[in-house]
Amino acid sequence: MKFSANLGFLWNDLSLPDAIRAAKAAGFDAVECHWPYDTPASDIAEALAETGLPMLGLNTRRGNVAKGDNGLSAIPGREDEARAAIDEAVSYACAIGALNIHVMAGFAAGDTAKQTFAAALGYACEKAGAHGITILIEPLNSYDAPDYFLSTTAQAIDMIAAVGAPNLKLMFDCYHVQLMEGDLTHKLHSLQPHIGHIQFASVPDRGPPDHGEVHYAHVFDVIADLGYTAPLGAEYKPTIPTDQTLGWLKPYR
Repeated sequence: MKFSANLGFLWNDLSLPDAIRAAKAAGFDAVECHWPYDTPASDIAEALAETGLPMLGLNTRRGNVAKGDNGLSAIPGREDEARAAIDEAVSYACAIGALNIHVMAGFAAGDTAKQTFAAALGYACEKAGAHGITILIEPLNSYDAPDYFLSTTAQAIDMIAAVGAPNLKLMFDCYHVQLMEGDLTHKLHSLQPHIGHIQFASVPDRGPPDHGEVHYAHVFDVIADLGYTAPLGAEYKPTIPTDQTLGWLKPYR
């Protein structure tokens, strides 16, 4: 199995370039991040070249976080902001060689929001596709993100079908899916053709995958049996220094 360190949570006490170096030293095969925009892209590119790690992905900006934004692309009336965030993400992804962009929907509901999100995703897929970049959408659980536009895989698949772009895929985060739907292994089987990236964390506390209600050794075996070979994203929240949480990784190294 290959694993990616999500640097939005892991080693987030370090600068992003130094977090990339820490992920390499810890034995990860790739990295991913949330919002790297305050770090010069050249610094990220240098750290990636130094370590040889691929950058799997990044997110579009959330918007005005102080006012509660968690994405923009499904919010009617904020289409220009959403497109600017997409343009920024594509430009940054190209500068660092990122493979995927997670376009964040935001807090919205209803048919108008769906149409707004579909239009934004169509725009994003066209922009990103010109550079070989995949667009990802991710359902977020309604405990952590109440009223987020996407909360289930069924909604995400419906959106993917509505947009109809070949480079639009599902971000399958085991943590969110388990909280909202359960039945992880069957869902991995049925949704495999639509999955662009897989992430994981313990449930329900979103810690490292060595405790909680999900037996990840089994889930990882299922993913391997499906023939999925891309790195799996460790997107969990350490409560102690990250290096002290990596016992789960040792059997795979």
